[in-house]
Amino acid sequence: MILMVAVGLGLIAGLIRAKITNQSFQAIHLRGWWLVIFSFVFQYLAVGFRPTSIVIQDAWVPYLIVGSQVLLVVFVWLNRRVRVMWLLGLGLAMNLLVIVANGGWMPISPETLTHLEPQVPIGSWEIGTRYGFSKDMILSPELTNLALLSDRFILPISSTSRIAFSIGDILLALGAFWLLWSLPKKASQKGVLEL
Repeated sequence: MILMVAVGLGLIAGLIRAKITNQSFQAIHLRGWWLVIFSFVFQYLAVGFRPTSIVIQDAWVPYLIVGSQVLLVVFVWLNRRVRVMWLLGLGLAMNLLVIVANGGWMPISPETLTHLEPQVPIGSWEIGTRYGFSKDMILSPELTNLALLSDRFILPISSTSRIAFSIGDILLALGAFWLLWSLPKKASQKGVLEL
């Protein structure tokens, strides 16, 4: 979710920058772009699309999550010469590391869930269970490997809606914002998409 917010803000910032500087968006030729699509589809089917999230057994979800992350690692590696990829790669590596270290799930603590869903009584969260149909596994900090990299931060979207995210998510979001913000280039350059 935080990545989608960053993409939206990056596009808006890039459009404003293009307008102010009288430039156009330059097409970036990214190798293996289709890997991002497959990665998104794997995660969306596993944790984002309710009808399939209900059908897919919890035992298969870690494979889909890790598999989608591996596809993104390959994408970043293929495009390592693009300046912003190091930031995207670092965020991705942090998320992949904590997910693999915790059995294919992103850990989330009961304390974080208390802030995420304050209407749920404290102590209601069952350790070792999946949080809804998400990619998160409820684990106490002492049972979590690399707890610092887990979903531990809260972003309030509205008075009733909040999302949890990790340090890796922050770096991914910053990288996506930076990539989209930096797209405006002089219209005389080749490969430019006029807006």
